[in-house]
Amino acid sequence: MANGKKKKSKKKLFIFGGIGLLLVVLLIVAFVGGNKEEIVSVQTEKVEKRTITQTVAATGKINPEFKVAINPEVTGEIIELPVKEGDIVKKGQLLIRIKGDQYVAQKERLEANLQSAKASLKMREAELTKVELDYNRLKELHSKGLASDSELESSKSNYLSTKASYQAAEANVDQSQASLKEIMDQISKTSIRSPMDGVVTKLNVELGERVFGAGFSMGSDIMTISDLRNIEAVVDVDENDVVLVSVGDTANIKVDAFKDQEFIGIVSEIGNSANTTGLGTQQEVVNFEVKIKLIDPKNSLRPGMSCNADIETETVANILSVPIQSVTTRSDMPQMDQASGDGEDEGIIQVKTDKKNNFKPKEVVFLIKNGKAKSVEVETGLSDDNYIAVLKGLEGGEEVVSGSYKAISRELNDGMQVRVEEKRTNNTKK
Repeated sequence: MANGKKKKSKKKLFIFGGIGLLLVVLLIVAFVGGNKEEIVSVQTEKVEKRTITQTVAATGKINPEFKVAINPEVTGEIIELPVKEGDIVKKGQLLIRIKGDQYVAQKERLEANLQSAKASLKMREAELTKVELDYNRLKELHSKGLASDSELESSKSNYLSTKASYQAAEANVDQSQASLKEIMDQISKTSIRSPMDGVVTKLNVELGERVFGAGFSMGSDIMTISDLRNIEAVVDVDENDVVLVSVGDTANIKVDAFKDQEFIGIVSEIGNSANTTGLGTQQEVVNFEVKIKLIDPKNSLRPGMSCNADIETETVANILSVPIQSVTTRSDMPQMDQASGDGEDEGIIQVKTDKKNNFKPKEVVFLIKNGKAKSVEVETGLSDDNYIAVLKGLEGGEEVVSGSYKAISRELNDGMQVRVEEKRTNNTKK
């Protein structure tokens, strides 16, 4: 019985002793591991001189540089429509004819009115001639004392009245001629002809359809004629980028319909007024319209196609540059002291600041020296999609950390131990 109790006591002693030994080992490992310096894996690239081209990205649509919307000036039924969408037309070619029976009827009535007015004018002319001769004869008799004053005055009054009637008849003829000219102009507008050489890019009406003239608001929009030999990209540029764009800048245009083809263009016009969407909301966007004249020798582009433009705003050659992801920001952290005292102030971190309380972050890159990271403050300039120019802080030839993004933006600090890895490349076997 006593021997059994002794055996159980020894067994417990071994178990607790083993647990205690294990805890000691774990504490030692944790202590040693905690004091071991952290090593960050990075990739590097050499600081070299390159050509940097700053670009502004924008999206928009392809449009003809010259296009004319055709609207009728008279109302009526379409009785002739010799063109269809996509047809090539010449200047002066008939596009549409509108039924003008009502205008023809008005013309005939006005022609009759004009003939009547002319006949009345001839009658008044003959009457005036007779009255004028009588008046002149009476004046001569009066001068010889053969006619009284009252007879002369009556003849003069009759002459002036007849002359006024003749002038009124003349005005009536002029008015009838003007009305006839106006209706003739309306009749001529029943036939609409192309104002330029181009292509019918939009046709909104059918034969037999009734259209409304310009007297009804803007009139019916019947078709659009476009000059597809002169094409431009109309893109929206953000308000922060439009100040970088100038007339004459080169642009590379990618059209969604031609994925493997790139078009070259020149900025021809920059809008002066903004196009604002989502006004007064958090999604408010302010853009400016920029027109880019395109070079399309095959005339393959069509109005309305979506496009993306990269406008080259400035180029600097032979300038020191680093990968754009190598540049990060670090703040000049203010000195922090822990407040001493009791109660509510205990444990509060007090930040010592200057009077302006202005902490401006600085741009830095990390160089590799003797296996450690060294932060260097730099001043940057232009950038493209891959590289950014360095104006101050580097001399060229240094190894700058180019990856990973996590290491550059979060993990790296000045003096930290690093391990340089080779850049990963995507090798695809054919």
